Amino acid sequence: MLHNKNTIRGAIEDDVFASTDLSVPMPKYRFPTDEHVARHVYQVVHDELMLDGNSRQNLATFCQTWVEPEIDELMALSVDKNMIDKDEYPQTAELEARCVHMLADLWNSPESADTMGTSTTGSSEAAMLGGMALLWKWRERRRAEGKSTDRPNLVTGPVQICWHKFTRYWDIEHREIPMEGDRLLMNPEEVLKRVDENTIGVVPTLGVTFTCQYEPVADVAAALDKLQEDTGLDVPMHVDGASGGFIAPFVEPDLIWDFRLPRVKSINASGHKFGLAPLGVGWVVWRDAEELPDDLVFHVNYLGGDMAVFALNFSRPGGQIVAQYYNFLRLGREGYRKVHQAGYETARYLADEIAQMGPFEMIYDGRGGIPGLTWKLKEGIDHGFNLFDLADRLRTRGWQVPAYTLPPDREDLAIQRILVRHDFSRDMASLLLDDYRRSLAVLDKHGPKESLTAEEGTSFHH
Repeated sequence: MLHNKNTIRGAIEDDVFASTDLSVPMPKYRFPTDEHVARHVYQVVHDELMLDGNSRQNLATFCQTWVEPEIDELMALSVDKNMIDKDEYPQTAELEARCVHMLADLWNSPESADTMGTSTTGSSEAAMLGGMALLWKWRERRRAEGKSTDRPNLVTGPVQICWHKFTRYWDIEHREIPMEGDRLLMNPEEVLKRVDENTIGVVPTLGVTFTCQYEPVADVAAALDKLQEDTGLDVPMHVDGASGGFIAPFVEPDLIWDFRLPRVKSINASGHKFGLAPLGVGWVVWRDAEELPDDLVFHVNYLGGDMAVFALNFSRPGGQIVAQYYNFLRLGREGYRKVHQAGYETARYLADEIAQMGPFEMIYDGRGGIPGLTWKLKEGIDHGFNLFDLADRLRTRGWQVPAYTLPPDREDLAIQRILVRHDFSRDMASLLLDDYRRSLAVLDKHGPKESLTAEEGTSFHH
């Protein structure tokens, strides 16, 4: 059968990599003049994404990197739904409301059916909303007493950047308790040194970013109770449960950290971390409606309906909320317990194995915090390498295991951390350990080419 030149040329161009579009680089920093064939552009973008790390091997991130196929389908069904259009998508709004009440129940709100809360784009936005409510309530109290509202302060332990953003953006003095010696967390004594009549609230963290440990929420609440009894000073608490808020209720239901403590006025958590939802959803819940000031709630007449809005963002996707609701129904308390318990068992297995390798000393071994582990190099020994060298070596096999220095006043201490998420199986853990042993053998035999510093080594991701 004979083919003319145009037929042959068309057949060649049907191959993506032989196409005219891909015979020259696509524009990267200027807007393209011409349109391109969809599958050609898809291939270009797809190929660039290959240069990213494998998310399943990213042991730095708290965020979920695996979901059930049913969630993919629900996300596809919701890709065109704007969460803010509650009048246009009333059932998606209803699922959001159900999630808020389920979380209030999970966190032991005294009136879970009547509580207030909202979804957000993540726990950072949720934390800021909790902080704003503390600030507004403090101002109300001060004005009622005829006192100045000029110099608010917030007391936290070692926290991640969202609380630094909050205090800077809202002009609040941030009294962050620094790490000191072997004390790497907030404790009641350090809190009491810093609270005064200008303290809008105290924020303990259930799963500190740097070490994975829980701060002692109940002990801090008891100390503030005693302070009020002795002095009359009433300081509220907001719990940053970004990670632990979706773990402790299932694995340690007897741990007192939530609304069972009357001093806890609000809680934030990240649905896309240990809530197991896809990226892009967080939650904040107040113990009752009284703790959310009316001034923070906007009533918007939008597309034919009146909407009560108190998030920082407006338009945002609805799929993550739908997926969160799916997880709540799919797993229930028992399913979440199984998932997280498996993570703890893998974390403790890793901690035991890494501790036996020789150079390392465990800081956190998966007990008393979230599923993860942290460790340092044993002191007083010349190992011939540092943790940044080891992290760099592991990246040759695709593993991202962050090494980083701690915040003030322990910048001198470098540690490594692994977070054990839902998708990190015992088999993957054993493969990681094999690569640890290989990396240590190479560093022992050849040493690092040039020892890395904190700035040059693996970057630290929240």
